[in-house]
Amino acid sequence: MLISELFDVSGKVAIVTGGSRGIGEMIAEGLVKNGVRTYITSRKAGDCDATAARLSEFGECFSIPCDLSSSDSRDAFVAAFTEKEDKLHILVNNAGAAWGAPLGEFPDAGFDKVMNINVKAPFMLSQALLPQIRAAATAEDPGRIIMTGSIDGVRVPFGDNFSYSASKAGIHMLARHLAHFVVDDHITVNTVAPGPFQSKMMGYMLDDPESRKRVESTVPLKRIGSPEDVAGTVIFLSSRAGAYMTGNVLPLDGGISSHG
Repeated sequence: MLISELFDVSGKVAIVTGGSRGIGEMIAEGLVKNGVRTYITSRKAGDCDATAARLSEFGECFSIPCDLSSSDSRDAFVAAFTEKEDKLHILVNNAGAAWGAPLGEFPDAGFDKVMNINVKAPFMLSQALLPQIRAAATAEDPGRIIMTGSIDGVRVPFGDNFSYSASKAGIHMLARHLAHFVVDDHITVNTVAPGPFQSKMMGYMLDDPESRKRVESTVPLKRIGSPEDVAGTVIFLSSRAGAYMTGNVLPLDGGISSHG
């Protein structure tokens, strides 16, 4: 019942996809600083290597660049990881993409790219790494698969990001569905659904001070999310404190989704 035991994740092995920047980097930093040997991946090798080098000042962090929308690249990533590790305690499927276009002009490419990266890739990577997650999982300390969803998959967004909202609603249900199938393997599957956080995806709204104020004014808690908010949630889900939760979607949005 001690906090030091309930929330301890030290000694575990994790993968954070899209871990070179934004929410993924926040999660990776939280895990590394709390003793988790963490592998990050992103499509841009330079960014991935640079983030891993920075986080390595605080603990163990390794870069394996990969384009998860490509099956060949994904297979190469799994092979590179399994050369180093035979167990995986925490898989954070965070890599994502967005696309916006007016209704009537939305292109096929905008749907295909977003659905492939946001829905197909997390499922296929989770499936490919199940042997390693099963190898780490026990009844007392389950393996953890954590998806990054979005409040845009819970509420109707204001913008024209049609494929993004559909993909996030899809990953919420996919996680629940997957949770049902792996529960007997002592693996939990949960989704974190963030609201506004500082990221490249939201840069067009948050980099300008006036626009940022407008975004913050729409959040009941009157601020955007911090690195501690998302890292703390993932650490909770990955620790003994979160071991009895599976198949859940946790809005991490400062109250937006509960205020209509």
